[in-house]
Amino acid sequence: MSVIEPLLLLSPAILTFFLIWVLSKRKRKHLNLPPGNSGWPFLGETIAYLKPHPATSMGEFMEKHISRFGKVFRSNLFGEPTIVSADAGLNRFILQNEGRLFECSYPKSIGGILGKWSMLVLVGDMHRDMRMISLNFLSNARLRTHLLREVEQHTLLVLRSWKENTSFSAQEEAKKFTFNLMAKHIMSMEPGKPESEKLKREYITFMKGVVSAPLDFPGTAYRKALQSRSVILGVIERKMEERRHKVHDICDEVEEDDLLGWVLKQSDLSTEQILDLILSLLFAGHETSSVAITLAIFFLEGCPKAVQELREEHLAIARFKKQEGRESKLNWEDYKKMEFTQCVINETLRLGNVVRFVHRKALQNIRYKGYDIPCGWKVLPVFTAVHLDPLLYNEPQQFNPWRWQKGPSPPNMTMTSSFMPFGGGPRLCAGSELAKLEIAVFIHHLVLNFHWKLAEPDNALVFPFVDFPKGLPIKVHILT
Repeated sequence: MSVIEPLLLLSPAILTFFLIWVLSKRKRKHLNLPPGNSGWPFLGETIAYLKPHPATSMGEFMEKHISRFGKVFRSNLFGEPTIVSADAGLNRFILQNEGRLFECSYPKSIGGILGKWSMLVLVGDMHRDMRMISLNFLSNARLRTHLLREVEQHTLLVLRSWKENTSFSAQEEAKKFTFNLMAKHIMSMEPGKPESEKLKREYITFMKGVVSAPLDFPGTAYRKALQSRSVILGVIERKMEERRHKVHDICDEVEEDDLLGWVLKQSDLSTEQILDLILSLLFAGHETSSVAITLAIFFLEGCPKAVQELREEHLAIARFKKQEGRESKLNWEDYKKMEFTQCVINETLRLGNVVRFVHRKALQNIRYKGYDIPCGWKVLPVFTAVHLDPLLYNEPQQFNPWRWQKGPSPPNMTMTSSFMPFGGGPRLCAGSELAKLEIAVFIHHLVLNFHWKLAEPDNALVFPFVDFPKGLPIKVHILT
């Protein structure tokens, strides 16, 4: 009796599943897959991959797998067969071929909490349209005329509250700065007002759920986050209705001073689409920038030479403004003079790796350097492994902003082309220039006004997002 005959007595669905499984196994035998392990059934190696580790390392999982299998290997992660890439060339190839050979493919739990219209999970024309709205609002012209002023205003609001010889969390202060800025920038919400403070509390609960296991049961962080999501969306929707009533009652146009006004006037998105867009941009604009600022404070505290060079650069900017008799506020020309500051930002993003990897899926069978990537498989370009590659960056685990300086020995092309802190290709972060502006302006006022030191030891860890377990407690000395 053949192996198939007993299965004829079973249901057609079981028989179909079995035949597909047999055919896929036979087909896989003809593919030259990268070496690797599958791990446990369903879970695969996900738990080991997400195991907490120092943010300035690629983690034990990646180190062991690269050592054993090379920079491209296969695994089973997030419940799917996966090709993992620590190869700079393959990472660039994946990102540049978005929508043609690869497609964004985040776990369903991410879409469940951020929304099906979130820019993070959208693909194709809808993602392009949403991204274009964001890019138009975050244009260079708007950065110069509106956002630079707002960034500086919110920076000073936070820094002027710092008291000498008092220990406080640098991480919480950075989060306060970026949240206040994004709430103002997106919905014109003023910091410190009851509505803004309530939104902030709900957002903290929401964020805890985003980074938690997707267990939708009473009492879990994920369930609480879904509840906070509803509250946040309620606030956004009320703001939308206020704008629409104002236009209807006063017969005036919707103002474009914030993103909500811009979207209402410049797009034909549905209410649900606008809600998810606003929420996803609040998430992206708050979390990544606040982590980057906290990392910069941490790295600079351990590198006095860099702080001194920064202080000299920003004192020169301040002196020039005074000589010209200009007002104290920064302008775009001042920002463009912050060359060493940009080196510090690059090095902070390289070493700290705020965005460590992204989720993609192969849309067809692809061959790369002799290996096959099967259609439908998950693909993970891991930026951390590239940013910490000693073949690309000399002493990669050292904070060395001078490696980015222009001069007789400029950064080599291999290094700069492998640097992807904001992703790349058609999904390059729409807010990348705003993020760099925020960090630069914060550093400007930080080094001009304070010396700082750690109040107690703390280190950036990944679980799975970058975080400081103690909140990076610091004490400051106010410069006179």
